[in-house]
Amino acid sequence: MKETVEAAVLLPLYGCPDDPGLVFTERRADMRRHAGEISFPGGRRDPGDADLRATALRETQEEIGLDPATVELGEELPATDTFVTDYRVHPFVGRIPHPAELDLRPNPAEVETILTFSLEVLGESYEIRRLIRRGVPIHTPTYEVEGHLIWGATARILGDFLSIV
Repeated sequence: MKETVEAAVLLPLYGCPDDPGLVFTERRADMRRHAGEISFPGGRRDPGDADLRATALRETQEEIGLDPATVELGEELPATDTFVTDYRVHPFVGRIPHPAELDLRPNPAEVETILTFSLEVLGESYEIRRLIRRGVPIHTPTYEVEGHLIWGATARILGDFLSIV
């Protein structure tokens, strides 16, 4: 049995309270893990990270160039596990200025593009779908916005967040 890998993601929340939204990344299609998927910025914990909050901030800066000093960290949501890659993902909510006010840039080694979606649109796009993954049919929560399908651990984290707000 593989050992679980500790990881952390940031849910970059902007526009509160008038028009709140979240920032996502679309991973490059040629990535070894989770290729082409929509996810929150984040990744595995490095030995030098003080804690998982530091992991979320470091990874977000590496992936989209978000300065940690612009993030007002909030609560940690329940951790979720990935089924194929054995990651335990710890999500943290962080309020940020509106992305239009920031100099966000996708890291070309990992991120295809940066996406922003309003919470209203995300909430309206929820659907349980039957997907085929590695030849196995699964029924899973999904969110489809502007042709982008959010599923898996990211959809479960998003569902937890939306149930709170």
